[in-house]
Amino acid sequence: MVRDVQGRPVPGARLKVTQVRHEFRFGCNFFMFDRVGDPELEEAYRRRFANLLNFATLGFYWSSYERERGQPAYAYTDKVLEWTRTAGIECKGHPLVWDHPAGSPRWLPEADDELARLSNGRVEEIVARFKGRLDCWDVVNEATHLPDRANQTRMARWGEQLGSDAYTRQPLLVARAANPDATLLVNDYRLVPRYYQLLDGLRADGKLLFDAVGIQSHMHDGGWPLRRVREVCDTYARLGLPLHFTETTLVSGPRLGPGENWGPTTPELEARQAESVVQFYTMLFAHPAVQAITWWDFSDRGAWQRAAAGLVRADMTPKPAYERLLALVKGDWWTRAEGFTDDQGQLALDAFGGRYRIAAEARNGRQATLEMVWRTGAENRVELRL
Repeated sequence: MVRDVQGRPVPGARLKVTQVRHEFRFGCNFFMFDRVGDPELEEAYRRRFANLLNFATLGFYWSSYERERGQPAYAYTDKVLEWTRTAGIECKGHPLVWDHPAGSPRWLPEADDELARLSNGRVEEIVARFKGRLDCWDVVNEATHLPDRANQTRMARWGEQLGSDAYTRQPLLVARAANPDATLLVNDYRLVPRYYQLLDGLRADGKLLFDAVGIQSHMHDGGWPLRRVREVCDTYARLGLPLHFTETTLVSGPRLGPGENWGPTTPELEARQAESVVQFYTMLFAHPAVQAITWWDFSDRGAWQRAAAGLVRADMTPKPAYERLLALVKGDWWTRAEGFTDDQGQLALDAFGGRYRIAAEARNGRQATLEMVWRTGAENRVELRL
């Protein structure tokens, strides 16, 4: 609503509504920051990332983050967070507890009580240290693995003794105490009844101990049928928490054999990747429970499993998937509107959730601007004074 300084409605005022940022988190892991190895490609990596995305996942894999006991890579994370802050990109840490070799340093002790102290201390220290700069965490990763007969790392043996519930519950309690305002996730790719049961049991006084459900969706061999996408969303939405699709992969190169055996990106498979991206993202963006989608990886350069999983190629040129997603995120799903207030000084419109800049100009030339947050599902009201 537009009013004059006396509080009277101003009819016929011209309003221009411009979206500045999405409420929805469109993200990707940001593991290649400062590691591309070529200044021009590094600049392109960062620029194309920031042009499309507002959410970045930063790696906290224990084995590589703290190669030597007592020497975590905080300086590198500080550098990444400074850049993402200036770029207006929110960050998430991934993962704090994982039984995989990447999450189980070789120097871990054999004594269970000492391992518990180190693991809980790591969670507490990291979450507290980055509070206010990094307030979203994949706290426990893939706890449904336990007992993990394949890896049998030190973390896996310890987790097997604890059981999946205790192994997941304690880090969540520690992380919550370290940052009560953080968004905490449990993350898994096994979208099976066991995962739902684990999540549903992580309660204290009837309340879930985490804030969002982490759902991995690596689709190296082709996109999920849309029926499955909907079923997964509807199933986990019954927990009453937001859903974050934390690791989404669709490749544009052929599988050449078993394991991590992939060919380079091809024009034909890039076109297929783009179509799958549009369908998958459209389905998730439309679902009321989904609040975030994180792609895995941004570039073919350094991509997981050495697959052509990027939205951009190894030389940082955009694939059709990048262009199609950009057209959705900053085009079809981006609000730009103009209009004039009615006799009551009002203008009604529908808008995507996010941050907005609103400019008003009365017939007499008086002007005013403000920025506000438009909440999805809320009755948003704005008042400007001219």
